[in-house]
Amino acid sequence: MTFTKFKLSEKSESPHYLLIGNPVSHSVSPLMHNSALTQHGINAEYHAVAVSMSEIPALVAHFNNSNFLGANITIPHKENFTEVMDELTPEAREIGAINTVIKQENKLIGHNTDAYGFQVPLEEFSDAIERDRAIIFGSGGATKAIVYALHDLGFEEVIMVSRRPERYSDFDDMITCSYDAWTEYADDANLIINATPLGMIPNTDASPIKESERELLEGKLCYDIVYNPKETKFLKQAISAGGIAIGGIDMLIHQGAKSFQLWTGKEFPIGLIKMKLDDIFPH
Repeated sequence: MTFTKFKLSEKSESPHYLLIGNPVSHSVSPLMHNSALTQHGINAEYHAVAVSMSEIPALVAHFNNSNFLGANITIPHKENFTEVMDELTPEAREIGAINTVIKQENKLIGHNTDAYGFQVPLEEFSDAIERDRAIIFGSGGATKAIVYALHDLGFEEVIMVSRRPERYSDFDDMITCSYDAWTEYADDANLIINATPLGMIPNTDASPIKESERELLEGKLCYDIVYNPKETKFLKQAISAGGIAIGGIDMLIHQGAKSFQLWTGKEFPIGLIKMKLDDIFPH
């Protein structure tokens, strides 16, 4: 539902957390967080609201409502709310984007749990990862968190592929290039990441790479942060080329787990959440 409809509904009059983005109808975050809230007997609900740019001022005013307890922020708003927070964590400030809003002592604190969520699924591949070069498609708020995580993991070089690379020429900690030029960097890259919405439902036939470039994924770790569908076209290309596919569900779960712990001080029931998501996204 839109934020305007939510504000006029009875749901806004009881304790709640929000997912703020546009679109949000595909999101499974409400399923995850409502399951966790129920598991811990917490009197609150988590709602996904589609927020247009014109609705942002009303939403910011709503943050002062006593029934508003916190929020997750997703595409395209991860950078839009940094200015309205009372505080940013050092990590969120360095990343330049937030995905979690904490309400603490009448202050709004902006966090970023995407970097943590991105890193956790890579732990099982730590021995296989060569940290010379990573390539990341996309330049949005999620990309900023992933670049932060890649540097934290010790990658020597990050290549960001953008439709408008000239906008990012002042970034001295990474190289930017166009979609037509990324192949020049592929040979020495061990990790290739899709941080764009390409391949997300309903546009499941989309991928950041062309079919003619598929063989460049051979032997690479190919990580798609899109989780719906579970196996995106990019991951299918990787598997067929002999690459190693890492889907976005585990990142989703672990960034959500960190947000939930920050809001409530409680542990996220990861096993329960994985079972529920397996029902939606069967292997």
